[in-house]
Amino acid sequence: MDLASFPQAGVAVVFGAGGGIGSALREAIAASGRFTEVVAFSRSTQPSIDLLDEDSLERAAVFAAERGELRLVIDATGFLHDDRQAPEKSLRQLDAANLARSFALNAIGPALIMKHLLPRLPRSGKAVFATLSARLGSIGDNRLGGWYSYRASKAALNQLVRTAAVELARRSPDALCIALHPGTVATPLTDPFAATGLQSHSPPAAARHLLAVVDQLTREASGGFFDWRGHPVPW
Repeated sequence: MDLASFPQAGVAVVFGAGGGIGSALREAIAASGRFTEVVAFSRSTQPSIDLLDEDSLERAAVFAAERGELRLVIDATGFLHDDRQAPEKSLRQLDAANLARSFALNAIGPALIMKHLLPRLPRSGKAVFATLSARLGSIGDNRLGGWYSYRASKAALNQLVRTAAVELARRSPDALCIALHPGTVATPLTDPFAATGLQSHSPPAAARHLLAVVDQLTREASGGFFDWRGHPVPW
């Protein structure tokens, strides 16, 4: 994986580098040798980020931009469950506070990252902003129902990506703003919901797949939603 479609001597950035996929992405990007530096952000880095604190996201954007031209930015943050809430199986389980929390972490936080990062991408040459969405956020592909807040918040993220891509094209016509579905990745996020026989990937394998997609996409793909094989996912 050499990420040869990107200009050399740029900077790569990974938000959510403390998670399984984010950590693997950081390592794979660094191993490519394509970028002069890989800047990683998580709750434990300096500066640290908090998706519920816009000031922290702006500080991270400024910090990253000071390191050089931002050629690859990946938002690997995401929220599915914790000890406070789990995916809903039916309407009767809907809770306003939990819905709002899912939207804050899966849609609003990434939107604010885009707000502060996209205007800092170079005006020419390939640059990519990619955020990790999920096939469960596809409205057209929804056949099973359930998981209301996760589905809806990821669908909102997809719309935000699409809309931001339109604006980005006016300023940086060679840049891409895309949503990626990483597939089922074996991390603590998905462990409680692993289904027997469901194909899953290790974080390093998922990182390789995602970076291969990012490497092959051209500016015409901006605003799109793609899975780990590079196939478009229905909205």
